[in-house]
Amino acid sequence: MTKREKNILFAALAVGVVFAATQVWPTVQAMYSARSSFIEQTRTDIAREERLIADATQWLERRQQTELRLQSLGQELFQGDSVPLISANIQRVVRDYANQTGVSITSTKLAESMETDGWMLVVQEISIQTNNQRNIMTFLQRLEESIPRLGVTTFAVRRSRNLYTGTITVVGFSRTETVASGAAG
Repeated sequence: MTKREKNILFAALAVGVVFAATQVWPTVQAMYSARSSFIEQTRTDIAREERLIADATQWLERRQQTELRLQSLGQELFQGDSVPLISANIQRVVRDYANQTGVSITSTKLAESMETDGWMLVVQEISIQTNNQRNIMTFLQRLEESIPRLGVTTFAVRRSRNLYTGTITVVGFSRTETVASGAAG
């Protein structure tokens, strides 16, 4: 090969290197960058999917806990959607606890009720009598622990000789039928 051919070959090689450096290298670099971005995006997607899977288990557990809590709360409510029915149930529960603790129920007033947003509150005032103040404390303790849940809103006792007489106002809650049937469906 002559010197001139070598120079032409060297010039062609230099042009080829410049061409590769200006045209091919950016393309290769762009492909490498795109591939790196794709790999990073795939890793991010995998991490997100793993979090979602873990969260799905957590949300399923929360849902099950909520459903169990809803069932237990349902047991704490009086069943029925009429004031006389709920009042009768409240009186039955209170009478049972009174009989168990040695407290006599002397009278009951007509129940009052309030209803709002699918909830019914029934208020029942009851007159009681006993000969031992410990009976009253035991009676109140039973009311506090009652299922369905009863709340005591007012309580007054008077002592005359060896007899304790007083009034107690208890409240119970119920869901109205329209809300209860809508929640079940």
